[in-house]
Amino acid sequence: MTDAERVLAGAVATAGDRIRAALAIRFRDLDMAEEAFAFASLRAVEAWRRDGPPRDPAAWLYAVGRRRAFDLGRRAKVRQEAQHDAPEPEPDPEAVLMAAFEPIPDERLRLIFVCCHPALAPEARIALTLRTLVGLSVGRIARAWLTTEIAMGQRLTRAKRKIREARIRFEIPGPEAWGERLEAVLATLEIAYAQAYEDAAGATDAADLAAETLRLSGLLAELLPDEPEVLGLAALIRLTESRRPARLDGAGVMIPLSEQDTRLWDDRLIAEAAGLLRRAAELGRSGPYQLMAAIHATHAARRDTGETAWGDIVALYDLLLIVRPSPVAQVNRAVALAEAQDAEAGLQALAAVAAPERLADWLPYQAARAGLCAMAGRSREASEALRHALALSPAPAERLFLERRLAALRT
Repeated sequence: MTDAERVLAGAVATAGDRIRAALAIRFRDLDMAEEAFAFASLRAVEAWRRDGPPRDPAAWLYAVGRRRAFDLGRRAKVRQEAQHDAPEPEPDPEAVLMAAFEPIPDERLRLIFVCCHPALAPEARIALTLRTLVGLSVGRIARAWLTTEIAMGQRLTRAKRKIREARIRFEIPGPEAWGERLEAVLATLEIAYAQAYEDAAGATDAADLAAETLRLSGLLAELLPDEPEVLGLAALIRLTESRRPARLDGAGVMIPLSEQDTRLWDDRLIAEAAGLLRRAAELGRSGPYQLMAAIHATHAARRDTGETAWGDIVALYDLLLIVRPSPVAQVNRAVALAEAQDAEAGLQALAAVAAPERLADWLPYQAARAGLCAMAGRSREASEALRHALALSPAPAERLFLERRLAALRT
């Protein structure tokens, strides 16, 4: 990798999200923003190899991307729409990139609030934010909604078209407007963290999202200390992230939660989560994030008791399914029920999960089915589920785990 390529990679990692967002906000066209930024990145490789990297790579990328967007706008005869609010500004690029809005002191969190626009349908605004700001692929976003990549791509295309046709203004909201965007902001952070958590070894392109969502959820809890669900999400992420040191064995194989060495769990994160949940409980308004955090807090209690209260976990899932029903929660409840009662009870609950066709290509479902079938002595069905799971391109540590379980069934 050349010096120019290293500088470009650093600029894209640290400023790419806000440059794309600034272009999208300026021109009200997410496709144009992505194309303009991609063009600027390609030009940077050529120009920086020849002339050396600029003093401010982010400003260079924004300036070239902006010129490209205007060229694209002229060819598409939409320049008048892109400029109808104000003439082309010439402020410092960092100001254009929205780096100075005090009520939301973090740049990325500001932009997440910007993109979770209430004029879009809830799923659309979350998906667009995950694509544009978090950088998740369409395939990853589709898996989060248990749908196909084609269907999710169409949903994103419709949302982008609505932004263009309705001339939706992407502006940084004041505190009075945070409430109507908060649910989408929380869901964005939840899904982003879930994508990182799927990979125990941190070997995929979503690995960096674990630390980022941990940071952003903590900042959001400071900004909104009287919102119990904000505190619940921050606690949830801390409890799950506290187990990261125990998630791999010496060979790099994923270790499931029930088999982890609790001595390796992060005491500091667990204590932070406990404090957040106490504050949330004092506010007297429960919700799904607090329930999910309570489930993980029950798992965390094994560090002190040496046992997992599976019956309590099943009861918490029952409550969660009332306030936020989902096939994902049903699958997790089936696993907990098998531990609390027996494998057949878990398999019956798994068979009752709504829309099983949506789950067939969801790796955690196949892994759960394999575990429950193996527990019930159904080796053939367990092997079938493991092979199906392995065909779904698991992350390296998870692949090693599934292969080890499959080999054990053959012996």
